[in-house]
Amino acid sequence: MPNPLVECIPNFSEARRPEVVDQIAAAVMSVSEVRLLDRSSDLDHNRTVLTFAGPPRDVEEAAFRAIKTASELIDLNQHTGEHPRIGATDVCPFVPLSGVSMPECVDIAKRLGERVGKELNIPVYLYEEAATRPERVNLENLRRGQYEALKKEMGVNPERDPDFGPQKVGPAGATVIGARAPLIAYNVYLNTEDVAIAKKVAKAVRHSSGGLHFVKALGLLVEGRAQVSMNLTNFHQTPIARAVELIRREAARYGVGIHHAELVGLIPQDALTDAAVWYLQLDQFDKEQILEARLYKQPATNGDECPSFLDELASPMPAPGGGSAGAYAGAMGASLVSMVAGLTIGRKKYTEFEAEMQKILAESEELRAELAQSVDDDAAAFEAVMGAFRLPNGTAKQQKVRAASIEIATLNAAHVPLHVAKDCLRVMELALRCAEVGNLNAISDAASGLTMAKAALTAAGYNVRINISSLEDKSPGKPMLTELRKHDRKAAKLEQKLRKILEDRGGFSPS
Repeated sequence: MPNPLVECIPNFSEARRPEVVDQIAAAVMSVSEVRLLDRSSDLDHNRTVLTFAGPPRDVEEAAFRAIKTASELIDLNQHTGEHPRIGATDVCPFVPLSGVSMPECVDIAKRLGERVGKELNIPVYLYEEAATRPERVNLENLRRGQYEALKKEMGVNPERDPDFGPQKVGPAGATVIGARAPLIAYNVYLNTEDVAIAKKVAKAVRHSSGGLHFVKALGLLVEGRAQVSMNLTNFHQTPIARAVELIRREAARYGVGIHHAELVGLIPQDALTDAAVWYLQLDQFDKEQILEARLYKQPATNGDECPSFLDELASPMPAPGGGSAGAYAGAMGASLVSMVAGLTIGRKKYTEFEAEMQKILAESEELRAELAQSVDDDAAAFEAVMGAFRLPNGTAKQQKVRAASIEIATLNAAHVPLHVAKDCLRVMELALRCAEVGNLNAISDAASGLTMAKAALTAAGYNVRINISSLEDKSPGKPMLTELRKHDRKAAKLEQKLRKILEDRGGFSPS
């Protein structure tokens, strides 16, 4: 059974203030188990799409934090852009990736919608698979008239009553939350500035007006060029190549052609492969013929990853820095634990510890993956702090928002290395057990793993303390410092135990 993974692709009504988008992204990354996969902003649309994934509960929490941050920093009364919108967080869909069903994503959408309505006082509509009414399945029905119309109609017209939250729209507008299958956001630009042509082509393409199934389309003017903006909701049933060719034929009716196209966010690899197969007419094509597909099945052996990270670390840039280096050292410590456990498993001499070493190997591999991810998380957390400091500081409200954003980002920048310290302490415990009962020929490797993890814990501690010390109000950081001191004391005891094991079992002194 694969680990449960959910994808979330919220759309925010902001792109022209990157410092605001930085804070929203930081809110997502403040949940340690969630990975931010993509960030795409369009200045004409004045819209940003974030893509992140992780365990269901963690993704749900990250989505809430992002919606909360967006509601504090984005005022729909001041917002302009080409793309239709009704909220600061305009839409927030959940997509099942592995080990999660669509009904479970519907439950996530409903829980989040209720929480956003109660805690943030934002009206929430449910859509797609989570819709409570047939007319609310389609997003365009909920966006009818956009934010401006919603302000006038909510609380007056019962059809516009939200599923959760107040029947009144504030500066953050309303948010649409739901569950759906993977979607491709794909825009085609025509070689004309006549937006009327784009609207006619969009009408011919979209399913709601007689076009292709699983295609939604709008005609817009973007960057001085007519654009057909599409969402393909099922690329297996309606391939992207079919949609492009219909646009090409419809546009030719008006004497124009395709200038270029763009993706918004991410696209499944199969969708691109299917398009290539169609255009190249590779009727007998097998996906196993893709060179990279074969290569990626093989373990990496060229060592390129480490020098690349070391080059970044040595560059005259503030990130990645000591926190990322500490996480990397911890990952190396976990790797050595895996090595020793692997060298113990299957050896007759250590049969009595076989089951225990299997468990140690599984846990050390999980820790190695977490610590490797923390390398990037630490650098991203630092960038978020810098983004908070770049927020405007003119009016009293701006000063308040900036100060709150700095505190949130700084606490997150302390939380990431604290999580690293916790992981490294566990690596030390596993390494000690490997030194105690594992393959004697690898006892020095177990000791090296413990020592690497201890160094990583120390480096992480420095980064926790420097971030807490920079806070004006240090009280939120006190529990973190208390936890860190406990980790330090336990680590010191583990080092002492290792010294005795090396003398008694290894026959040498570590000093």
